[in-house]
Amino acid sequence: MNDKTRVILGGALLGAVTGLVAALLLTRRAEKNERETALTAGEGLKLGVLVFGLLRAIASLGDD
Repeated sequence: MNDKTRVILGGALLGAVTGLVAALLLTRRAEKNERETALTAGEGLKLGVLVFGLLRAIASLGDD
């Protein structure tokens, strides 16, 4: 297995684990607050902007 494949598989695995933890936290919060949905539209938008910023930061890691 070459380095590119290892990086892609490692990133996919890390993303899956991160998504699982996020889903667990959101469902726990929804149960605690006794709400059906864990996120409001505003919270979802904020989260999307944060994720986009993270991806931009990761993409620029090699740029000096």
